Amino acid sequence: MFKPVRILQVAAAVLLGGCASSHTAPPSAQLAPAQQASAPAAAPHARRPPAPSTDINGFVDPQGRLKPEIQEYARRIAADRKLPPAHVEALLEDARYDAKAASLMSPAKTRVRRSWVTYRKRFVEPVRIRAGVEFWTQHRATLDKAAAKYGVPPSIIVAIIGVETVYGRHTGSFSVLDAIATLAFRYPDPDRPDRSQLFQDQLADLIVLDHQGVLDARRATGSFAGAMGLPQFMPGSLMRYAVDGDGDRGIDLAASPDDAIMSVANFLVEHGWQPGLPVFAPVALPADAKSLVHGGLEPVYDWEQLKTRGATSVQTSAGGGYGNGWMQQKLGVVDLVDEPRKTAEYRSGTPNFFAITHYNRSYFYASSVADLAQELAARMGYGAPN
Repeated sequence: MFKPVRILQVAAAVLLGGCASSHTAPPSAQLAPAQQASAPAAAPHARRPPAPSTDINGFVDPQGRLKPEIQEYARRIAADRKLPPAHVEALLEDARYDAKAASLMSPAKTRVRRSWVTYRKRFVEPVRIRAGVEFWTQHRATLDKAAAKYGVPPSIIVAIIGVETVYGRHTGSFSVLDAIATLAFRYPDPDRPDRSQLFQDQLADLIVLDHQGVLDARRATGSFAGAMGLPQFMPGSLMRYAVDGDGDRGIDLAASPDDAIMSVANFLVEHGWQPGLPVFAPVALPADAKSLVHGGLEPVYDWEQLKTRGATSVQTSAGGGYGNGWMQQKLGVVDLVDEPRKTAEYRSGTPNFFAITHYNRSYFYASSVADLAQELAARMGYGAPN
């Protein structure tokens, strides 16, 4: 999921387990200076009851001391992140193995057949559309502010928050500390050491945020992969891309829609969103569009290259009044496969489509966001954003 190649689209629950990843940011990145200044001073947090010493998957030995590999991690993180060793160790001693998080992240026993039609129906549906219109109406001023500052249309921001949590209705009840520690040290697929390392990096970010007082790691809740708040930011994304949207000199992605709105817009811009471009270029692709699918998270073709292969521009509402600026940008061919129905839909993604894939590395996900955004924009009386 976090390598620069497209993953197979899988069940929605797994895809949404941990969104807004911070894989493109350097591991040593910290909160921006303004955010550091606004973060409250770290306060002592209540220790949790000790974890059962009989849990063979746990992180402490029968005497309550960190197991050797966890202790080594604590020493390394304390040194690398310049944290008090006692703070790191105390937090890890309070972490507990979460069998349910491990189970939900376990590889499927049988391959899931990809279905674009089924996937899209989960997210471009009446509940999210009605709730999205309400959310847009209620937070119009902040959405307009985000659009003016970052160049991200309100429809896209609203659609992402809708796909992620139905506007805060489903943000997850897992202990973020337990879930991330479980996936960092007991990842259920031994053939994916890269995933274990990813969650170890996220755990380090969580410990930093706890030390800075940005959040209480012992009380934070989220998805089974540790994603938090309305926009489901992982700790690394909260650290690097979250912004104060309501002016209270703090960041709360769970309780402040303004913070969530501005943070989503900032995340997209930091990952390549370009104001004034549609998500999909108004292009008719050739019959052999399948051969043009690159499968990565970056656009690879010049418009001239696509034209040479038989693509033509079309003037439809899909252009959304954006003009022809997309012709000067790199483009990618997106495949939306429905294996049970033996069909496939192909679209031409602009850099803005691929910016969304950095939020969740799935063509299905980014296309659903774009399609939901289009439905929301139409109901709010705006032109289609893609």
